[in-house]
Amino acid sequence: MPAGPNGSASPGRRRFLAVGAAAVGAAATSQLWLPGAARAAEAPLPEGVFSLGVASGDPLPDGVVLWTRLAPEPLAGGGMPDRVVQVEWEIAQDERFRTGVRRGTAQARPEYGHSVHVDVRGLRPGRVYWYRFRAGGRLSRVGRTRTAPQPLSSRTPLRLALASCQNWQQGYFTPYADMYAQDPDVVLFVGDYIYESAPSATALRRHEGSGEPYSLVQYRNRYAQYRGDPDLQRMHAHVPWVVTFDDHEVDNDFAGEIPQDPDKQTHAAFVNRLTAAYQAYYEHMPVRATSIPNGPHIRMYRRFRFGRLARLNVLDTRQYRSDQATGQAGAHDPSLTMLGAEQKRWLLDSLHGSDARWNLVASQIMMAETDLLPGVGKKWYYDAWDGYQAERNALLAEFRRVRNPVVLTGDRHLTMISDLREDFADPASAVVGAEFVGASVSSGGDQDQAAFHAQWDPLKGDNPHWKLIDAHRGYHLFDIRPDAVEARVRVVDTVRKPKATARTLATLRVSDGRPGVRPA
Repeated sequence: MPAGPNGSASPGRRRFLAVGAAAVGAAATSQLWLPGAARAAEAPLPEGVFSLGVASGDPLPDGVVLWTRLAPEPLAGGGMPDRVVQVEWEIAQDERFRTGVRRGTAQARPEYGHSVHVDVRGLRPGRVYWYRFRAGGRLSRVGRTRTAPQPLSSRTPLRLALASCQNWQQGYFTPYADMYAQDPDVVLFVGDYIYESAPSATALRRHEGSGEPYSLVQYRNRYAQYRGDPDLQRMHAHVPWVVTFDDHEVDNDFAGEIPQDPDKQTHAAFVNRLTAAYQAYYEHMPVRATSIPNGPHIRMYRRFRFGRLARLNVLDTRQYRSDQATGQAGAHDPSLTMLGAEQKRWLLDSLHGSDARWNLVASQIMMAETDLLPGVGKKWYYDAWDGYQAERNALLAEFRRVRNPVVLTGDRHLTMISDLREDFADPASAVVGAEFVGASVSSGGDQDQAAFHAQWDPLKGDNPHWKLIDAHRGYHLFDIRPDAVEARVRVVDTVRKPKATARTLATLRVSDGRPGVRPA
């Protein structure tokens, strides 16, 4: 999605009409940029009101969502007065805001934690923009964002960073410093943005609070703590993000409205927990109004188009799934679903109706098989797609009729890069796609590499579809072009210190028209 020099428009288009903007979940007004336009009346607010930074997300060819949340006391519920606050926003073609594009006002409402989501439209495709907010006499940091390319563009390359699993207690978020330097066009975050675990006295960085979050205020405080990480905050302000959640944003290994420990959480109590967790998630993510929660439900599966080069299908593998199987017979049960009927139809319609060169699927949990038993027999993780094999196999069969399917995944805290086979019970079955399971940002901490390989290398013979496995912390960086997807596994030497050294562990490639992963 690169723009021209400095992302600027030609002098003859320094000001242009836009079709509209809306603040998600709150009333808003917007207008042409006019220097010196009257500013809304401002009541003084405390310093640090923009302590959580700014972000953008869900890029379209003509628009993007701009986000902030007013929180002068971020770990104490926010610290805002119980009233609506007017927030000004502005977006420009340059970092100094000399060539303005749009401006407007939004309402930061207490019932949404004083978060602001502005869905700006009328922007130009494939452009870099800068934005900022102002409230109560306070000015936010400047953010930078990009729009998606023109819908018919087929040769504009895309650089995408894949991240997941950032546990505050297990390490600093040092991979984001290197990600910032690599300057992706968009970040895809596929789950475990926060962890719901209680504070640990032995943790490197201790979780706030006194236990797991259950209420809305408790989830707000946990998100605010994570949002305070400087590397994460800087990355959010640098490029747009596309996000979805996995389990730890609510409760480990939950399925639909079933908690991991139903003997300890009643259905009614867990529904209340889901309602709080989803609202806090929405309040802290740069997503559109389609993701405003409805009680214990939130719509997160959606698609994005980057010209005719790539279509990105973002899944929700938590809300609509059946409860996990408890044995191998259950894993083969055709009645079990990961996606639910509606989302499955949506995904297949999107894949088969796509005119994109690359069809990307963001799946929170691993799709390729992980056989944990050396030698004869099988042993699986039932929370992953291995626990829903009938639906997985049906989906992989559909991949044979999809151009260049590539699955981008998190959850595992490991790099696990695999060929996707039509039937993992038959190692000779057709390769129908590729999967990249990204390394965690910090979850797992600085792992013992020798111990990892002693445990996992003996399993390679039982998992011949694996192309690379590794236990460093980091992320994956994809350069997507018409002829190939080049993937770099970027890792850091430590997450136990605020600074780290990054390197490329491996470079792999998926070529147009040739399913599977190969060395670059």
